[in-house]
Amino acid sequence: MNLETIREYCLNKKGVTESLPFNEDSPVYKVMGKIFLIANLNTPVSINIKCDPEKAVEIREKYDAVTPGYHMNKLHWNTIEFNSSISDEEILEWIDDSYNLIVQGLKKADKEKLKSI
Repeated sequence: MNLETIREYCLNKKGVTESLPFNEDSPVYKVMGKIFLIANLNTPVSINIKCDPEKAVEIREKYDAVTPGYHMNKLHWNTIEFNSSISDEEILEWIDDSYNLIVQGLKKADKEKLKSI
């Protein structure tokens, strides 16, 4: 998995924007203004994604490359370091989960606006 693939994958989702609010090495992907993924371009390359708390623990126990979210709420966010131990399919599935968790938590008006995009 590489960050350009993740960038394209995120930007193809409905209502997603990319910005650099923290620094030029940490692109942030938001849906309707809410963060669902933060990338880290520095070594080790990684992403932070939102995750259901129970699933977050399960994933961390299964993969050494997954740790509690760096600079994030450790209960709800995971950091995934890119290495060959995790399949691309799983990473994309986790990105989908993160996006969907954020969409589920949007205000009704934002959900309606997202549907119309």
